[in-house]
Amino acid sequence: MKYAYGVTTALLLGGAAISLATGVPAGAQVAQNDAQHMGQIVPRAGAPGSFADLTQQLQPAVVNISTRQRVRVQTNPFAGTPFGDLFGGQGPQTREAQSLGSGFIISADGYVVTNNHVISAEGRGSTVESITVTMPDGTEFPAKLIGKDAQSDLAVLKIESKRPLPFVKFGDSRNARVGDWVIAIGNPFGLGGTVTAGIISAVYRNTGAGGAYDRYLQTDASINRGNSGGPMFDMKGQVIGINNAIFSPTGGSVGIGFAIPAETAQPIVEKLIRGVAIERGYLGVQIAPVTDDVADSLGLSRKRGEIIQGVQPGGGAAAAGMQPGDIVLKVNGKDVTPEQTLSFIVANTNPGTRIPLDLIREGKRMTVTVTVGKRPTDEELAQQNFGNQGDPDDNPFNRDPEKQGDGAIEKALGFSAIPLTPQIANQLGAAPGTQGVVITAVDGSSDAASKGLQRGDIVLSANYRAVTTLSGLEAAIKEAKAANRSALLLRIQRRGQPAAYIPIRLR
Repeated sequence: MKYAYGVTTALLLGGAAISLATGVPAGAQVAQNDAQHMGQIVPRAGAPGSFADLTQQLQPAVVNISTRQRVRVQTNPFAGTPFGDLFGGQGPQTREAQSLGSGFIISADGYVVTNNHVISAEGRGSTVESITVTMPDGTEFPAKLIGKDAQSDLAVLKIESKRPLPFVKFGDSRNARVGDWVIAIGNPFGLGGTVTAGIISAVYRNTGAGGAYDRYLQTDASINRGNSGGPMFDMKGQVIGINNAIFSPTGGSVGIGFAIPAETAQPIVEKLIRGVAIERGYLGVQIAPVTDDVADSLGLSRKRGEIIQGVQPGGGAAAAGMQPGDIVLKVNGKDVTPEQTLSFIVANTNPGTRIPLDLIREGKRMTVTVTVGKRPTDEELAQQNFGNQGDPDDNPFNRDPEKQGDGAIEKALGFSAIPLTPQIANQLGAAPGTQGVVITAVDGSSDAASKGLQRGDIVLSANYRAVTTLSGLEAAIKEAKAANRSALLLRIQRRGQPAAYIPIRLR
């Protein structure tokens, strides 16, 4: 999915001039947001007259997190070229860098929660040399990394103090409602401890970034670069989210911030503290949402489910007979929705579990039973190609002078095409035996252009029917129009990429 504006992760720094001294042993320490403390502070109903008392109680447990990194940089401008050994003369050098963010203490003995990206090296070849946690009163502690999880973007640190530390507790984000008041505490732009207030704008927001954890609490409380890893509190003083990202054209707050829900974060944090391996379910599929255009092209009654774009050989989905083009409606009895995606449901299913999937295949409803596998490492996933074909070098092909039809395709879909010959297929890097038609030009004002179709793309099928000739594609267009459908679902093969289903609106 493309965005005019990007979802931007935010990092922060600073600290506030508030301190808390306690003489209570760690085992008897009470959380800053414990009910017995909050009862006198939290308003019972309506908008609060002030957030001051709530903030004063919670802010001591919110910390600044900074890292010192050694970053590898290339000083030879000709590196990677035939002139690399003749000019420059120097290999990679290193420089020192810092990252800054927020976090919060969750126990009197010093466990600290933050985002993984706050404490991770900023690039390949870079290493984190030290992590420092700074309290609101300016006290600094060296921090030990207890565990981190890149998929959920969570990390746990440990600091050692001679006295019990102020801390806060997780709340239940499942009770969060659109319109509830929240406050965010963090360290944006190096300004020190900063408090912002707002409401929950959406629950379980899917940003389109994909993955099992693209499921956030959205808020209009100002979240800026540097707020990452800081807590989002409800009016009971409970941590219901961990500030993680913003949606912005400039990198600054425009009132759309995202927080990892506590119900997602807390179990992972507990496993990281205990040193328990985090295993996630995996099917071995590539997926895309069922948009209005996909639903229109297939005559579905409403937008729901997700469409399978590719199936990894050897995975649980392949063993169960799942195919590209299948539309998954339910997983183990749970509806697949933007708020409850296929990735989320499967990732939270134990590997080895057998689960039923309700799906639609070429207009027919059916159920398959899949054995959930264990999610591979990121390195292993990067090596999977889901049936990629050809070389990634995307050189244009020479236009074939062969007959291009009577213009019906261009009028209906906004692009012109020619038959795929063996010579063109070879030039495009397509696998031997690939059949289809090749796009030669795309009208810039068409829906096809807005969906990213381009010259050299191969149309493999239309509404699940194989397209081997121009007349076959024309027949699919006529059939869709006769059924009063406003879009056609094409399967597109692009050089070096897996085939994908793309709905194109008929003109």
